[in-house]
Amino acid sequence: MFGEPQKEHAWLQRFIGTWDYDHDCPENPGKKLKGRQTFTSLGGFWIVGEGTGEMPGGGEAKMLLTIGYDPAKGRYVGTWVGSMMANLWVYDGELDAAGKTLTLQADGPAFSGDGTIVTYQDIIEVKSDDHYEFRGQVRQPDGSWHVFMRSDYRRAA
Repeated sequence: MFGEPQKEHAWLQRFIGTWDYDHDCPENPGKKLKGRQTFTSLGGFWIVGEGTGEMPGGGEAKMLLTIGYDPAKGRYVGTWVGSMMANLWVYDGELDAAGKTLTLQADGPAFSGDGTIVTYQDIIEVKSDDHYEFRGQVRQPDGSWHVFMRSDYRRAA
């Protein structure tokens, strides 16, 4: 049950600090929303990201993200909650072979609001020590993926 952080946990520690982001919504081309997220480490096993940002319809959103690595599963795990919805998103994911892209998958309510549960992916692609891209995509009925949001995060502190 207890243990020492492993190399997968160490990979997550690169995010510790404060990041500013610009957010693109493909449904509103050219419109940029801004926000900030601060990651802290929880025992070297987890990163906890608290964020605030502009909402597409106005107002401010608050978000809380956790990401860790479960050695028993051999998978990255985590959660995401936001002030704009009641759903708890439970992640399961993996890092690509190059060690640059973490893909976290979760099931949640469809945008249609009809109660359908669909599969989403949040993809974190490390561009440099001070820049990463975050994409959200949803699986379509034909199995393809639709990117519905994209954000560039740049280290602020």
